[in-house]
Amino acid sequence: MFALILAGEAIFLLPFILMRVFKPIIREAFVISDAQIGEAQALYGITAVISYFFGGFIADKWEPKKLLSLSLFLTAIGGFWMTMIPSIFTLKILYAFWGVSTILFFWASLIKATRHWGNKHNQGLSFGLLDGGRGFFAASIALFGASILTYFFPGKGIEITFENKVETLQYIIGTITCIVFLVALLVWKVLPKEETKFETEKEFQFNFKKAFALMQQRKVIFHSVIIFCAYCSYKLTGVFGTYAKDIWNYSLEEATYFAVFIQFLRPIAAISIGWIADKYIPSKIIVPSFTILILGSALLGFEFFNQQPIYLSFIVFIFIALGTYSLRGLYFAIIEETKTPIQMTGTLVGIISLVGFTPDIFMSLFIGYMLGENPAIAEYQQLFTTFTIVPIIGLLATLGFRKTIQKL
Repeated sequence: MFALILAGEAIFLLPFILMRVFKPIIREAFVISDAQIGEAQALYGITAVISYFFGGFIADKWEPKKLLSLSLFLTAIGGFWMTMIPSIFTLKILYAFWGVSTILFFWASLIKATRHWGNKHNQGLSFGLLDGGRGFFAASIALFGASILTYFFPGKGIEITFENKVETLQYIIGTITCIVFLVALLVWKVLPKEETKFETEKEFQFNFKKAFALMQQRKVIFHSVIIFCAYCSYKLTGVFGTYAKDIWNYSLEEATYFAVFIQFLRPIAAISIGWIADKYIPSKIIVPSFTILILGSALLGFEFFNQQPIYLSFIVFIFIALGTYSLRGLYFAIIEETKTPIQMTGTLVGIISLVGFTPDIFMSLFIGYMLGENPAIAEYQQLFTTFTIVPIIGLLATLGFRKTIQKL
């Protein structure tokens, strides 16, 4: 499980965690706007969504050890490319490449291995440990990267030059890339072959009829919408650092450390909520998680904090993060509630991910165009007000899912 946790987050350090935590300095070092970042991540989303679908079939046929190692190695190659601070056009190509390298051979295989690791009575804890462990690993790497930023930036009162920003970012990207490469070697060395033999002795043969039958089931449709809404919430956490810089007037360092702090909430939320979910039912716990997101985004969006102290909005961001990370620890744990055979797990994950992770295509683009080049409080309020619709849909989908599985 330890190897799965490391692999599960190392694969996304470069395309996601790097941008989520170090976005303020990336904007300045690459001379790039939020909208252009959104365009690059939209290309990632397009190639990733295609990869989710075919990756599900691959996961049901080949062992995770080979698939996970290959994905990590290819992703690390892209990291070495990024250390050269490429042009905006090249950065977009890189993100399109990462959409394939991080998903096609990886995602469904990881989820299937995790489901197999836990029995049917502790799926909440299994996936909570996966996402919580991933979160702790990501937060630790982010904290280490932030310390690099602090070390290379000149002291207070000294102007931070463009060269300072570029050099510091290159060290951060290079360090993270080396970590991804080392995790690829670790997974290849320590992940046993016997853990990956989930099928019977007869090799699994993909059945298109069964796959399309799954796609038409209401429980699968509701499950896809739950992941879709939860993932939109996760993508929104990428603006927390820039909000701190743009609205609270935090420095680059302070905004980065705030984003790192938010990352450390992920293991706390995911593991705790996974343990609680196994005492009840995972899908039941999703309901209050979406409710927290509705209230939090509404408070930030409807001008409630215009004249209020910073600590009030700070607290709301904490609750939004806890709600979001709770959902991440639960939305695959409910697979067991659908009573899908273990042999079809990869196929099911591919199908629900095809819809559930489409925010990779548009969410960053949407955020970028909502905020513009120099966002102020009005732009952020508009963003959070519009976003409130998403957790409402997620709550309705959860209630629909609960009603559907009660008939199974």
